[in-house]
Amino acid sequence: MTIILKGKDVAEHICENLKQQVISLRSRNIEPTLAIVRVGEDPADLAYERGATKRAELVGVNIKSIVLDNDVSQDKLFDEINRLNIDDSVHGILLFRPLPKHIDDACVRNVIVPSKDVDGITDIAMAGIYSNAKLGYPPCTAEACIEILKYYNISIESKNVVVVGRSLVIGKPVTMMLIKENATVTVCHTRTKDIHEITKNADIIVAAAGSPHMILRDYVSKETVIVDVGINFDDNGKMIGDVAFDDVVDNVMAITPVPGGVGAVTSTMLMKHVVDSANTKTS
Repeated sequence: MTIILKGKDVAEHICENLKQQVISLRSRNIEPTLAIVRVGEDPADLAYERGATKRAELVGVNIKSIVLDNDVSQDKLFDEINRLNIDDSVHGILLFRPLPKHIDDACVRNVIVPSKDVDGITDIAMAGIYSNAKLGYPPCTAEACIEILKYYNISIESKNVVVVGRSLVIGKPVTMMLIKENATVTVCHTRTKDIHEITKNADIIVAAAGSPHMILRDYVSKETVIVDVGINFDDNGKMIGDVAFDDVVDNVMAITPVPGGVGAVTSTMLMKHVVDSANTKTS
């Protein structure tokens, strides 16, 4: 019988510890606070923001929301981020990406000071992932994938893992984090030929291509564990993953649902980083 890897159980396990840490911080008059910077009204951003806000309320993290118009100037965005950088009451900054095309993503994300880059998007954070050094925080979604596998006692070491996707947000960092766990990793993407011939031999698939229902029944086997990172929306506005869940669910060992899988753990890891940052400020 297929195991459904529910993110709620993982998130609740982590949150219990975070709640106690927040109580301790508040006893010292420290209010752990996350600033969310969103440009425009992208549905995926809105969904993540709702999840992050609920998770913050659950563990006791404060939220400051900065919403800017889609046509905001790069200079204005710089100013908003710099204001948060120097605000001692803010312990973490979450900048939603991708940004509008008129804004230089690399320039803007690297304005965030590493100590507040709780989503691991700066070059310094990426350098930490690739060099296995403690430089900032790892990307929350990539870390969530690892946390889910560990919580459900799914061995990563020596496993053949296929990551479908190569973005800086998830594909590349999760690849390096899996290698750190001693997995053998193959990276595919939307231009890889005959992906199904590669994925069906994988022990674990991390689906992160941003392509709705890309992974079908003939891409998997009865021994496959799937972590579906995809956040897509069908014509009816329903959230769906990169994996055709109904098509594959009876033909795999385990799978994360969408929604209800990686997202809940991603927002929890974000809160963990904010709490860690608040604790660092007091040490």
